[in-house]
Order: sequence, then C-alpha cells, then structure tokens
Amino acid sequence: MMQTKILPSSLIVIPCLNEAAHIGALVHELRPAAERLGARIVVADGGSTDGTRAIVEEIAGKDPLIILLHNEKRLQSAAINLAVASCGEGAEYVIRIDAHGGYPPDYCDRLVEEARITGADSVVVSMLTSGSGMVQKAVAAAQNSKLGTGGSKHRHLSVGEWVDHGHHALMRISAFKAVGGYDETFSHNEDAELDYRLRKAGYRIWMSGKTKMIYYPRSSLADLYFQYLGYGRGRAKNILKHRMIPKVRQMVPLLVFPVVLLAAFSFVHWLAITPLLVWASVCLGYGVWTAISQRNPDNALAGISAMVMHFGWSVGFWLQLLGPRSQRRVA
Repeated sequence: MMQTKILPSSLIVIPCLNEAAHIGALVHELRPAAERLGARIVVADGGSTDGTRAIVEEIAGKDPLIILLHNEKRLQSAAINLAVASCGEGAEYVIRIDAHGGYPPDYCDRLVEEARITGADSVVVSMLTSGSGMVQKAVAAAQNSKLGTGGSKHRHLSVGEWVDHGHHALMRISAFKAVGGYDETFSHNEDAELDYRLRKAGYRIWMSGKTKMIYYPRSSLADLYFQYLGYGRGRAKNILKHRMIPKVRQMVPLLVFPVVLLAAFSFVHWLAITPLLVWASVCLGYGVWTAISQRNPDNALAGISAMVMHFGWSVGFWLQLLGPRSQRRVA
C-alpha cells in the first residue's frame, strides 16, 4: 500500500491593505495548497476601508482554515510578526504571500519541497514584473532589466542557488523567531534587513529554481516615485543599522540626486549639466533600444520609468542618511 507523504504544517500569511479587488480570488487560489500542506491562511489586514475585511470575514465564516487578523501597525513587517505570534504554534514554516502578486498553483508546495530537500532556513524566489497598461508595461520592462534593478539576482530567473537575499517566500519559523522576526521600524527593505540577520546568525537562504512569483507594478509614475523613495530610505536605514558598505549596484544610483542638484548650477558653467545629460541619454536610449529589439512600442517609456526609479531611490537614500538624528536612529 502506498503511503501518503505527511508534509510539515505551514502558515500562509497575506499582509494586505485595501485589496478588495484581489483578496477573495487570492484566498480561493491558495486554498487547495493550504489543504495539501495542512496549513492555515492568515489574512493580516492593516485597516482596509474598501470592503477587504468584509470579504475575508465572509470566507472565514465558512472555512476554518482562513483566519482574519487586524494589523493595527499596518506595515507588512508587523503583519508577518503578528501572524506568527498569534497563529504559528505547531507550524514549521511561514509562507509570505503578497496580496498584489501572481502565483502558480503549486507555489507553496514547491517552496516546502525545496526547503526539505536543501535544508534551507529560508527559501526566496525570483520576482518577475508584468503589466497590463502602457505605464505598467514600461515599468515592468525597467524593473526586469539591469538598468532598473542593477542586476539584483531575485529580479531574474534562477536555476536554484544559495544567496544573500531574495524576494521573501518561505522561512523556517524557528529561524524567524531566533533572530527576532522582522524589524517593525522598517516600512521598506525589511526583507533585506532580516536576511542580513539570518545570515549573520548562520542560517542559510536558498533561491528557488522551481517556482517564482509575478509582481504587478505601480500604474502611475508618481506612485512609482514614492515607492522607490521608500526603498531608498529603507536601504539607507539598513546600512546605518548594520554599518554595511553599499554594493556597487547600489552606489551608482546614489549619484543621481547629486547629479540633478549639480545641474542646477549649469548657469555658472555648462559642464554642470553634463552628468545629468549622460544619465538621461543612457536611460532614454535604453528605452528606445528595448522597444525596437522587442518590437514593443510600450517599452519606449522604460527609460523614463528607470529614471523615476533611480531618482526616487537616490532622494530617499540621501534624505534618510542626512536627516535629523531622531529620523536616522534605528532600533
């Protein structure tokens, strides 16, 4: 007689805020995997006002595997910490799901499978960006490129490898608790900050070669700018907290804000605007080249998207680095 494999129980957590358009379908899609893994699905809502809570409450009322928590701190980092503290008893793994992402049907299964095979304490995944409108497609082209992300490993497909950081997907709860979980003072870059502490404590991070997730980017350049402003602040805060040296791919965009400021002095000497023109030419040229090579006119805006990302990240980094002491102080 064939024996059924008993997989480690897991906790699937969805931090969310105002995701009424997606949360019902997402929970429904995750339900079969939760049943296969003996997992519960926890939706940690940060105070939605668009009907998200009502949707989850209705589902949870009919399904004991679904749990709704109120995340009064609103941040994703706090949502995961809350879910593990409240519902993690007896579970071996916590699986983090972003409410505004796309996942293959066997996503959770593959994560647990790789954790068991490799013995990894954390399994991260590649995050590919996809869009539907003109702006989203342009942002996706920028975020899937080295120009937009500096060659970050988790922004490209992996064959499976040990890494320092990646898009958070699964963590062994014992390792998560041992390092203190997410730092809730971080609104952005909390994943990289936690990965630093995991590695320092001797835990290992594996990037999956068997599954990935799809990220749906911001649909306006203004939202994209503020998103990357937060990313820049988070990266600077991480560097200040751990006294880290930025990587080369992070140091290059740091120059963007100073370059823009320097251009303001072009009335003194025309050479002051030269670095800005070089940066803009590279980005805009990349967009045109991408549009032609991929025969997709929507990608012509990829260069502009990359400029918005670079500028927002650089401004955020410098604001955090040079801000008041109370703003720079980290826990």
